[in-house]
Amino acid sequence: MGSEFHIKGGERILAKIKSFSATVKFIFGIFVLVIIISAISLALRVNDSFLIPIPAHGGEIREGIVGLPRSINPVLAFTDIDKDLSELVYSGLMKYNDGKLIPDLAKKYTISENGLIYTFTLKDDLRFHDGIPLTADDIEYTIQKIQDSTVNSPRRVDWTNILIKKISPTEIQFTLKQPYTPFLSNTTLGILPKHIWSKVSSDQFVYSSYNIEPIGSGPYKLDSIKRDKGGIPEYYIFSSFGRYHKKEAYISTLYTYFYPNEKSAVEAFANNIIQSIGGISPIEAEKIASTTSSSVILKSSLPRIFGVFFNQNHAPIFANAEVRKALDMAVDKDLVVQKVLLGYGTRNDSPLPKNISSIDKKDKSDIEGAKALLKKAGWELGENGVLQKKDTKGTQTLEFGISTAEAPDLKLAAEIVKEEWEKLGAKVTIKIFEYGDLYQNIIATRRYDALLFGEFIGKDIDLYAFWHSSQRNAPGLNVSLYVNSKVDKILEDIRTTSNNKNKGEKYKDFEKIIGDDVPAVFLYSPQYIYVVPKTLKGIEAENIAVPSDRFSRINTWYVTTDSVWKIFVN
Repeated sequence: MGSEFHIKGGERILAKIKSFSATVKFIFGIFVLVIIISAISLALRVNDSFLIPIPAHGGEIREGIVGLPRSINPVLAFTDIDKDLSELVYSGLMKYNDGKLIPDLAKKYTISENGLIYTFTLKDDLRFHDGIPLTADDIEYTIQKIQDSTVNSPRRVDWTNILIKKISPTEIQFTLKQPYTPFLSNTTLGILPKHIWSKVSSDQFVYSSYNIEPIGSGPYKLDSIKRDKGGIPEYYIFSSFGRYHKKEAYISTLYTYFYPNEKSAVEAFANNIIQSIGGISPIEAEKIASTTSSSVILKSSLPRIFGVFFNQNHAPIFANAEVRKALDMAVDKDLVVQKVLLGYGTRNDSPLPKNISSIDKKDKSDIEGAKALLKKAGWELGENGVLQKKDTKGTQTLEFGISTAEAPDLKLAAEIVKEEWEKLGAKVTIKIFEYGDLYQNIIATRRYDALLFGEFIGKDIDLYAFWHSSQRNAPGLNVSLYVNSKVDKILEDIRTTSNNKNKGEKYKDFEKIIGDDVPAVFLYSPQYIYVVPKTLKGIEAENIAVPSDRFSRINTWYVTTDSVWKIFVN
């Protein structure tokens, strides 16, 4: 038996309405409609006042990168582009988050009291992009490959003399021969899938197709590659990895377009083919800032030091101490900063980042003082206007080349330095190379007179790879081929002390020796410049130490949102 719902007095109200004239009924109807619409509007406004936007899954980002991927492999990655893509594809035991180290693949870790033993426990149910479990076997394999001299990994110096012990499928232990305070940063290394790479011999490791078609456990997995008619990759398409252990990335699809130089990348940006570009020059950043309102320019100070590094082995002219000192005196570094960085960076007179350097020079260049120094050492202008020095071994001429990369800021810096040194009486030739070619055929082989180059010092300020004598050959980065036993000892001591005061004193000693020897002319420390669309949220650029750091929290970026009541937000 059903039941009926009645409004008390409803029949009398209906009777009253029926008694209305047609005109009154129309007016009454309009009145009721207005009340209903107002009530709905009020309800929606009340609802909106309790709603807040939250990140939602979906959308895409199209990023432009200068260069071509060669080794998207954390064991081999050396160029910025390879490190960028490795950051997307791979995960490590630890990772940087807002400049601080936090567990990534690791659930927890312990350090022994003597600072020699690091034990890591992995998170549950870790997976690679192909669905295969990630275990301690994969971590052990990855580090063994780095330690394999045949592979010639740029990361080998980080893992030399470190013993690996697999305790269980979810536990792994590292034993150091001596305390090394920055060791935890080494464990940000991306982990390779052993089930794939173990089929590749060490001799063929660098040639494997998996270096350009990578499989990892990071926030993004490779979906497809678009190639041109010659088989050269034009862009990669990545999709968010649903089983990423930190949390699936919000942005569903990421395109990375590859360009031979900055000019073509900026043109693609202007044509809306790409939405973001990382590491662009100040010149292009200024142009973009003045021509677009749909983008924002993010900046971060880099612990990176640009300078001209002298290779005495290739150019004996630099064996003359007075030549190195005169060249340093002759450069107007403030002019370089003004013209090259356009305010996106600072002058640097030291091998150390500005925030820890004890040197704060304000002096301008001293061409006349540099000329006097050379004249005292026996240098005279020849008939061709170039300085010469005669001794028992013959005649030396102050003539050399500067090698650098195909980038507007580096080419401009080289031109300014060349002009300053030619005022001094030197003959200078600038040699420009594509990034990959510069590393493989010039830097790795040490075939340059002088190298205009930027050293990424990193968050831990570990200078070992750049100045220790053991790092004179590739993959070491002692590009001045510098040898000084006192510096070697200082760098070794810095690596083993956790006392910040002691470290500070050693940095001062190191800085003074380098300043006296002048193995390089230090110029500037730039800011990292990242152009992104205004629609991109959740991104931060304050703690970028190396370009790939911009992707360290990419799983928190988003371009679409949902709305939920505040009470449902955790």
